[in-house]
Amino acid sequence: MNKFISQERKIYLKNNRKRKVLVLITQIAILVGFLALWEILANMNVIDSFITSQPSRIWGTLTNLGSNDLLMHIRVTVYETVVGFLLGTILGIMMAIILWWSKFLSSVLEPYLVVLNSLPKVALGPVIIIWVGAGTPAIIVMAVAISLVVTILENLNGFMKTDKDLIKMAKTFKATKFQILTKIVLPANISTFINSLKVNIGLSLVGVISGEFLVSKAGLGYLIVYGGQVFKLDLVMASVIVLGIVAGLMYLAVLVLEKCIMKSKKFR
Repeated sequence: MNKFISQERKIYLKNNRKRKVLVLITQIAILVGFLALWEILANMNVIDSFITSQPSRIWGTLTNLGSNDLLMHIRVTVYETVVGFLLGTILGIMMAIILWWSKFLSSVLEPYLVVLNSLPKVALGPVIIIWVGAGTPAIIVMAVAISLVVTILENLNGFMKTDKDLIKMAKTFKATKFQILTKIVLPANISTFINSLKVNIGLSLVGVISGEFLVSKAGLGYLIVYGGQVFKLDLVMASVIVLGIVAGLMYLAVLVLEKCIMKSKKFR
């Protein structure tokens, strides 16, 4: 197949690869330079390492955590995030379908959804704890509460913007509402589903960490709170770094899922 590619196309692909490599090298250089400057300034006492910590101390903390309970804390946070993410996404898409199906119900509930979306969910933390009890259930409910309304509004907006002419044409051929939903609306909103997954990863993590701040005996949020209470800034920074890595890996998993879905659509 390569011999059928034009010379201009080959040059374009080569330049595109070079640009990607250059971007990656620049990103790594910025990170390494930032860490090196941070370490140097801390060693020279230009910045207070007790307040800001420093990379070498954070690395030592990560090493010690790895030999102790770091994996357990990561496992707790990942479990709570995945469960909250799946529940928020599934329930959100189902409710968006129901609201699309019933224009009356959509008109009635839309103001309430807007108000709930603007309401700080952390303020409901004490209420959630009283309702479902302290521990993992409360944390999962917090994650669902933060991601659910956003998922409903985003998917409902996508459903409403589906090609009106295509829907009218389907109606002229006596298509049922279920057929319009399954054959036109849902396939046309694959990108909307993927975007809601990308957003929900971050929202679910925010919900889980907020819940762990309020009530938890394990998890990365618990480590952050504990480290702040006993003035172990190394522990706080190490937990934040691990949390960022976990968030990045989960986002990467969604990107892989997106590529698989797009490939399957091409072969249909």
